[in-house]
Amino acid sequence: MGLYAFIGLLTVVGIAVSLWRDKQPRTRARVLELLLLNVLAIAIGVFGVVAFSGHAFKADEIARQIGFPTGNPFQFEVAIADLTIGVLGICCIWLRGSFWLATIIATSVWLLGDAVGHIRELIVNHNHHPGNSGPALWADIAIPLVAIALYALYRHALASEDEPVPNERMAVAAR
Repeated sequence: MGLYAFIGLLTVVGIAVSLWRDKQPRTRARVLELLLLNVLAIAIGVFGVVAFSGHAFKADEIARQIGFPTGNPFQFEVAIADLTIGVLGICCIWLRGSFWLATIIATSVWLLGDAVGHIRELIVNHNHHPGNSGPALWADIAIPLVAIALYALYRHALASEDEPVPNERMAVAAR
C-alpha cells in the first residue's frame, strides 16, 4: 500500500472512530466538524510530518521519485514547509474556529502551488516520474479542495443550526 493510500485509509479510520466514540448529539454540524477535524489532523497534519521526514531524511530518494536532481539543498526547505503544514494540521485538534481556516488557507496555498509546479513539470519537461505526476499531484489538488468544501459546509451547518464557531463561543459569552 502506498503512502497516499495509507494516509487516506488512516483518515477514514479516524473519521469512523470519531463518529463511533462521539457522545455529542449527531447534528449535521457535528458530523461535518468531525470529518473536517480528521482531514485537518490526519490528511494534513500527519501527512505533513511524514512528508517532512521523507524530504529531510531520505532527500535523495524523494528527489529521484520526483524526477529532480539529488543532493539539492531545496529538499530541506521543502521538508520544513511540510513540517509547518503538518504542525498546523495537528494543532487543529486543540485549536478551533479561525485557526482551522488559517490552516486550510496555508495548506491550500502550499499544496495547490505544488500542484501548479507538478503540472508545469509535466508540460514543460515531460516529467512523468511517480512523485511528480502520480498520487502526489492528485493529493496536492484533492486535499485542499476537500478541506475547503468541508469547512464551507461546516460553517453553513453551524449558521443554519444557529451555533457559533467553537472559538467564537467564548467571545460571544464574554459580551
